[in-house]
Amino acid sequence: MHNTKEKILAVATKIFSRYGFYKTSMDEIARIAHKAKGSLYYHFASKEELFTEVVSREIEHMKKELSVIVTDTELDAKEKLKKYLLTRMAVLKQAANYHETLKADFFEHFEFIDKLRSNMDHWEKVQLRSIINQGIQEGVFAKKDKSTGVLLDVFIMVLKGLEIPFFLQDKYDELSPHFDDLINIIIKGMAPE
Repeated sequence: MHNTKEKILAVATKIFSRYGFYKTSMDEIARIAHKAKGSLYYHFASKEELFTEVVSREIEHMKKELSVIVTDTELDAKEKLKKYLLTRMAVLKQAANYHETLKADFFEHFEFIDKLRSNMDHWEKVQLRSIINQGIQEGVFAKKDKSTGVLLDVFIMVLKGLEIPFFLQDKYDELSPHFDDLINIIIKGMAPE
């Protein structure tokens, strides 16, 4: 049973990333996976549920990569923040199905993905708060008692705002050489006055 589910997910990941959510059918996934359509519905109640699992796995992969950075005791807060942001963008560049959820924000909202994205936002705030607190302890970031929550919201907005040109407008390669400048601006904005 586990192998069947994994096979379905592997095929669905490829098909969704190639054709998008709307142009992919459960029939097509079943055909390419060499599984009966009923087998798909045994594991996933709907195409939405299957797509949510595919996107969830991309997000879990990103969390795993970013967790390694956040818990790295060898990095100071500035290095950690820089590496976090660079790694986040590099991992998302490969997350084609996550990109599909960005497209949906422009056209038709994928409500079934909202909880997943909301959980990711919360998770990221926790990680970024950890890095900011480390920076405050190191004296490289200013303590912003009441505004840390606002700062975290701004971080998330900046990160999400970058996703559109990087991934939907295919400007990642064009803009990636400027990541260091952007990260330096963010870090300078957090420095003690």
